[in-house]
Amino acid sequence: MSSDPQGGLIKRTWRRLRSPSARFSVLTLLIVGVVIGFVGTAGTQVMVAVTGTDKFCGTSCHSMQWVAKEHLASSHSANRTGVRAGCHDCHIPHEYPQLLWYKAKAGTKDIIGEMRGVMDTEEKFKAKRKEMAEHVWAEYKGNDSRACRHCHQFSKEVIAKQKEMVQPIHTMVLQGQGTCIDCHQGIAHTPPS
Repeated sequence: MSSDPQGGLIKRTWRRLRSPSARFSVLTLLIVGVVIGFVGTAGTQVMVAVTGTDKFCGTSCHSMQWVAKEHLASSHSANRTGVRAGCHDCHIPHEYPQLLWYKAKAGTKDIIGEMRGVMDTEEKFKAKRKEMAEHVWAEYKGNDSRACRHCHQFSKEVIAKQKEMVQPIHTMVLQGQGTCIDCHQGIAHTPPS
């Protein structure tokens, strides 16, 4: 026979979790939980939207102001079709929860870098440019140029409509023998020297 009159640790814990608080009713606790959940979700969505704009990347994030100007002059920003790719289209995952994880990780690193002045001058930016470009290129190779493929559809039918000189190369890519970034470096930004 158990010496515990309350019925054991698990039963006591379960009873406490099911019982209302001594100070607040179950309804009050439920409403507070829903409000906190709503504020947390809405706040996260607002921050994702605000920090995912070109204006934020090119002006608020001071270390990117030089590369933002290059992007504005590129075919990914100004082109005959009027379709415009922003910073977030190429540099941030589109799927949840990867988007949130990437934003949290990169945002923390970037905030610390901005506060420490890691790239607060154009000279410092240029000194780190090759390293940053290689990091992005490696990321693209690792995920099969997922950001490119988010906008650019790639199929046998699409390749058949392209110029003859690129058809064999794109066919190899379609067969998994390469990826977009292998050839298309420096499309939205000037390649580092």
